[in-house]
Amino acid sequence: MAHYTAAMKKRTHALALTALFIAAAVHAELAPSETTKVVMLGSGTPNAEPDRSGPSVAIVVNDRSYIVDFGPGVVRQASAMSPTYGGDIEALEPARLTHAFLTHLHSDHTAGLPDLILTPWVLERDRPLELFGPEGTEKMAAHVLAAYDADIKYRLYGLEPANDQGWRVNVHTIEEGVVYEDEYVKVEAFPVRHGTWPNAFGFRFTTPDRVIVISGDAAPGASIEKYAEGADILIHEVYSVEGFRKREEYWQRYHSTNHTSTHELGELAGRVEPGLLVLYHVLFWGASEETVLEEVREKFAGEVRLAQDLDVY
Repeated sequence: MAHYTAAMKKRTHALALTALFIAAAVHAELAPSETTKVVMLGSGTPNAEPDRSGPSVAIVVNDRSYIVDFGPGVVRQASAMSPTYGGDIEALEPARLTHAFLTHLHSDHTAGLPDLILTPWVLERDRPLELFGPEGTEKMAAHVLAAYDADIKYRLYGLEPANDQGWRVNVHTIEEGVVYEDEYVKVEAFPVRHGTWPNAFGFRFTTPDRVIVISGDAAPGASIEKYAEGADILIHEVYSVEGFRKREEYWQRYHSTNHTSTHELGELAGRVEPGLLVLYHVLFWGASEETVLEEVREKFAGEVRLAQDLDVY
């Protein structure tokens, strides 16, 4: 009997160690990739924080970039990572910004659209921008081009040797499912709950070596969990529970139906178990960065980072 008990204890100890090793593997820090990089071009919100540009994320696969959302300053943020200005990511040279994906039509996610259309063209992009977004994106792009009609005509028909392609935009209206695919990526869109917006989406990028999910602006929902299951990197918006408690009741009603709290996100991440959870579009409302991270970690034991502009994962 003593021999049996000792054997059982040994087996139980071995199983416990195995469980710890599995947990460690699940939550191990994500290894760098030479093939796929995630660049946080902008980590901010509608709040005009001087050290956080408007929300924008670049997925870079080999020599190609894919931009998700385009807050203010998007092209300069991309350019900061390019060889022209001391960086090492050639795919973020302005003339190479050719594919963009929009989660929804809120101004903080779209105020950089004129920049993304026109600046790369001025800097010699010679092909139209391929723009993927929800219903209303085509109308927005058309209005931008109409607003800058005089500028476009001057560059085309004045002394400046501008090409006649780089200012153009091919808009692709998206619905749930695969919205784009090439030899480097498969991009899937999925609907998210963002207040009363009828068409708000997140994106799942599958590259040769990573799966990256971006929430856009979103309250918790089943679709995010479905598409984020097992992702290598989950980039998710969030607001501080501590800061939320200080808000007026009407703002609490608004934010709780439009966005995701730190505790809600921690619980979600605990269910889908991403290799790395990246917080962006963070509403602090006076809470510190450390507090925001601690609030998420109360519910999620995995690897969490609070994004800063120009972070690379």
